[in-house]
Amino acid sequence: MDDPKGVTICGRTVPFPKSISPQARAFLASLVGPDGLPLNAMPQPAPDDLEGWAKSKETAGKFMTDLSSALSPHLRSSVESIEVAGVRVHLATPADPFPDDRVYLDIHGGGLVHGEGEFCRTGARRVADQHGVSCYAVDYRMPPEHPYPAPLDDCVAVYRELLNQYAPENIIIGGASAGGNLAAAAVLRARDEGLPLPAAVILLTPELDLTETGDSFETNQLVDVMLPRPLMNANLLYAAGHDLADPYLSPLFGDFSAGFPPTFLQAGTRDLFLSNAVRMHRALLRARVPVELHIFEGMPHGGFGGSTAEDLELSSELQRFVRAHWGATPQSG
Repeated sequence: MDDPKGVTICGRTVPFPKSISPQARAFLASLVGPDGLPLNAMPQPAPDDLEGWAKSKETAGKFMTDLSSALSPHLRSSVESIEVAGVRVHLATPADPFPDDRVYLDIHGGGLVHGEGEFCRTGARRVADQHGVSCYAVDYRMPPEHPYPAPLDDCVAVYRELLNQYAPENIIIGGASAGGNLAAAAVLRARDEGLPLPAAVILLTPELDLTETGDSFETNQLVDVMLPRPLMNANLLYAAGHDLADPYLSPLFGDFSAGFPPTFLQAGTRDLFLSNAVRMHRALLRARVPVELHIFEGMPHGGFGGSTAEDLELSSELQRFVRAHWGATPQSG
């Protein structure tokens, strides 16, 4: 199979959909090997295999650094690394900023064990470019050295400090994948600690259920060429013996009736985390929290690489949502 037309699962080929753009189809094909399997379908190390995780972090780190290097020349915002509340943060400043009283707090993805450094810095610049505001990207501590609750502690500490500089209605918190987990968990914990809530939350292809009980964890295995297999070993490494169903670890199981900001949820029909977004949407609706759910046809975890028609449509929706919610009166904590 020199030119993959789909993903091969148990002898059956699941073709790439014709209902998406040619560029999106090409992106899916680029992540599949000649054997019809996703290129990154290798299993994760066991939770207690520290040597294996060190190698995994090295491999993932190189991939993420290379990705960041490819994106950097196309970004206009500047970035500096600073310390906020004792936490390493990358502050990106847009070339053409909105009013200075608005700010975005970005929490990077990476399966709760990857994504630090240059990947986080580049993420801050992408957000600053997209929304025209300063972006604080939290370079939170991670396992194996710093498991839960250290990463969440860092995110909450930075949010608490930003409240000393910005009105809560002018702060938006967002994160993709593992960043979506920490963004939602940070808001829940901030609320429980009596802090005011931000204007809105953006959860992109979010990792909201570390118990991995949703339907798509089974149905989209290997179909998702970006995230082909569940992340249970990473979840256990991160949790360090804590209950995976605790809302600060799996925000899907939180009590949203006590207050939660307007929320933007996104996933794709091929996303391993699709069930997370679908179930979170229903949970927020039941709690009467304003929420939007955007599901993109054929999209795997994390989108189609950033430049397809589908990616640009998502970016436009995000810009609309953000501008509609900045300055709105937040719900009480």
